[in-house]
Amino acid sequence: MNEHTVSPRTYLSVYGLLIALTILTVGISFLNLGMWHSSVGLVIAVCKALLVALFFMHLLYSSKLASIMAVASLFWLGILLTLTLSDYLTRSWLAY
Repeated sequence: MNEHTVSPRTYLSVYGLLIALTILTVGISFLNLGMWHSSVGLVIAVCKALLVALFFMHLLYSSKLASIMAVASLFWLGILLTLTLSDYLTRSWLAY
């Protein structure tokens, strides 16, 4: 089994990019973007999560099974959040 070795330079580059994205998130929090404020913050957060998953969790160089499991876990999280939010958002529909 061949294991891929990631150089420390790659880790430092990704770390620097994560720090830059964090600084960008803090900087954008002071801007008035109106309705786009949450969307921009979520896009930056997804980019940071993708970098962490691909490089620090080694999903970029792992087997297809690990990638499938990561996608399946995100799908399951989506199901749980959808069911939870559907319950929470429809509680005002009940008339006691």
